[in-house]
Amino acid sequence: MTGTTILGLGRRFRRLVGFLLFLGVLTGPGSAPAVEDAAEQRRRLIDHIRAVNASAGPVAGRGTIAESVLEAMGRVPRHLLVPESEWPHAYEDRPLPIGYGQTISQPSLVALMTDLLDLDGGEAVLEVGTGSGYQAAILAELGVRTFTIEVVPQLAASAGESFRALGYDRITARRGDGYYGWPEHAPFDAVIVTAAASHVPPPLLAQLKPGGRMIIPVGNPFFWQGLVLVEKNTDGTVTARHVTTVRFVPLTGGH
Repeated sequence: MTGTTILGLGRRFRRLVGFLLFLGVLTGPGSAPAVEDAAEQRRRLIDHIRAVNASAGPVAGRGTIAESVLEAMGRVPRHLLVPESEWPHAYEDRPLPIGYGQTISQPSLVALMTDLLDLDGGEAVLEVGTGSGYQAAILAELGVRTFTIEVVPQLAASAGESFRALGYDRITARRGDGYYGWPEHAPFDAVIVTAAASHVPPPLLAQLKPGGRMIIPVGNPFFWQGLVLVEKNTDGTVTARHVTTVRFVPLTGGH
């Protein structure tokens, strides 16, 4: 019990220090980038994603990624949502480790997955796999109500602290097995799964509104998967199409 409490205090203290560094309250060797530097790094990252998207051409029948998605990403301080050891790499377009055998996706893939949800703002979105909270923060910046579930208790606690520190009050987070969704808040306008499943979980499909969309990596959880866009039609029928090849950590839980 004591060890858990000390570790919890240490994590909260480090998160508070990181937040103060971001605000420029503290300075020193190895500190987080200043507000202006972080904003400039985000701007360069967004420019890079635009260039990558333009060179790749339309994906899954869509054109370029919506500016609303890129603008939302440009407002999220990714370095405050990764371990301090990864701050120097926070605005590179690559996955980053976040501990406990988990990673967060490269920003260009996050942009694609978010764009495929086709959000206008005001929707209710379920995220399975909170991780460090980066994807949920982007959804919140888009003006949607986000319900996010994380099975790793340490990550669930850390992400919850980050949401509170950064003022993301449109995010509701909990620890749990995301395979079964969150029926108390269903149905959802969209579902995004940030870990690889061997199949589309039936509970998630059942909790998706008619007319809604789900984006999920499907395939061998220990190899490459297909990023699949699932759409539930207004008559309740379901269509699915392959978007691109990806590699995610496995979806874990009681299934």
